[in-house]
Amino acid sequence: MSNYQYSPQEIEDGLRQFTGGDTIYKHWLGITYTEGVKWLADKAGAFWLIDAIASWQVEARKDAMLRDFQMWVLMVNLDTHSAALSCCRDAGDVAFMQEIEWTDFPLKEIKFYLENNVLCLPQER
Repeated sequence: MSNYQYSPQEIEDGLRQFTGGDTIYKHWLGITYTEGVKWLADKAGAFWLIDAIASWQVEARKDAMLRDFQMWVLMVNLDTHSAALSCCRDAGDVAFMQEIEWTDFPLKEIKFYLENNVLCLPQER
């Protein structure tokens, strides 16, 4: 049983409302994140995803091309409930990837940008 309460379509529709904002939240591992990211984590039970991205920052910042900008993509296999979380320097240039054996994340794919230490949805950039 999933721990999120909204359907994938409701989550996708809800994400469209975020186009930038002034509210920033601080993660305990040092990054910050936007209202849209928090909303997604709340509705999809996905604070683990923010944790995962934050936990990779020591490694990511060793790469000069990832210090100021990172693209994060979570690809979910909805049939097996497995996923892959990738950090990219640019579209198609994967720096590293984390396999996730099981997740109940409801969307097939989600993309984030981490720019100047702020994790955001692409439309919030």
